[in-house]
Amino acid sequence: MPQMGESVAEGTIVRWMKKVGDKVDRDEPLFEISTDKVDAEIPSPAAGVLSQILATEGDTVPVNTVVAVIGTGAEAPAPAVAPPAAAKKARPTPPPAPKAASAVAAKPAEVSHERTSPLVRQLAKEHNVDLSHVQGSGIGGRITRDDVLAVVNGQDGRDRREGQDGRDRQELRDGDRVEKMSVMRKKIADHMIASRRTSAHVHTVFEIDFSKIAKVRETKKSSYLSFIVKACADALKAFPLLNASVDGDSVVYHKDINIGVAVALETGLIVPVVKHADTLSLAAVAEDIADLAARARSKHLKPEEVADGTFTVTNPGGFGALLGTPIINQPQVAILGVGSIEKRPAVDGDRVVARPTAVLTLGFDHRIIDGAVADQFMAHIKRALETWDEDGA
Repeated sequence: MPQMGESVAEGTIVRWMKKVGDKVDRDEPLFEISTDKVDAEIPSPAAGVLSQILATEGDTVPVNTVVAVIGTGAEAPAPAVAPPAAAKKARPTPPPAPKAASAVAAKPAEVSHERTSPLVRQLAKEHNVDLSHVQGSGIGGRITRDDVLAVVNGQDGRDRREGQDGRDRQELRDGDRVEKMSVMRKKIADHMIASRRTSAHVHTVFEIDFSKIAKVRETKKSSYLSFIVKACADALKAFPLLNASVDGDSVVYHKDINIGVAVALETGLIVPVVKHADTLSLAAVAEDIADLAARARSKHLKPEEVADGTFTVTNPGGFGALLGTPIINQPQVAILGVGSIEKRPAVDGDRVVARPTAVLTLGFDHRIIDGAVADQFMAHIKRALETWDEDGA
């Protein structure tokens, strides 16, 4: 399991692209992982034959754990999945807790690390929970964070099946299909719920005339989105409050202007970041967006390329949406939603003409940003896009 960034401690194996006995070339994609930062395809470090798979799809294992063995092909392949050697030595079994704790046995039995993650083991240790007494609800009986918290909160198995809010799950009908959320989908869900609970969301909507941009974008060889990101970078310099974050009762003003651009994937959404966007030319912004989006879709992003964003742009208009009311990407305080750019009726003096227009929606955190500041920020963007200097960079 590769080290995918300093802050990444573990990864979940989503899919094996090879099976035991298959030949594999060096740098050929071998398996796919999901972490709390990115999803990525992991290339083979060597050429040979995949002789053993030591961690199955759905397993979450610490970084540097051996998950497979590549041999010469002379040895007999091992069809069965053996426990990862590195995982066995990863951490000691949580110590027994005082007898008063009902969820803890006096002498806890050892629990295979294949059924838990470092996070779960640490959580169990903090709450004196004996993992050998916990019924896992994850793939293959894996013990999840929710399973441990259910024991801590005194819930039994039925409570967990009903859900943490105590409500019964939907009654299934013939033909219904149930699938566990992917690692990415679950993290998106948690992140979005946390954002709604954290920020006081307010949205303001502006209509933008893209006639000037439409004339120059072909000569600039740039997408509409690159013009918008460049305009946002300049506006963030003028209104640094929108390039900030909240830390308790303090406001942190960020020196760097790093703009995340949301990219839709088949399995969810990821937000790679255009770093130092205010220092880049329009052409460089366009090149960065295209490169990051392509590597996001091919699962070749690095964790640092989705980190340190200070503002986000999302483009539901790419799918035809007139507008959206996006949720703020924590710990940021604002996000811009871009609607579809299409020819629409516009008034020019006493005439009605067709002009390329779009609706831009700013979602902002009303804890620190007032409506007047948000509207001034959007007016700055509107002015920049509608009066773009054809000779500008």
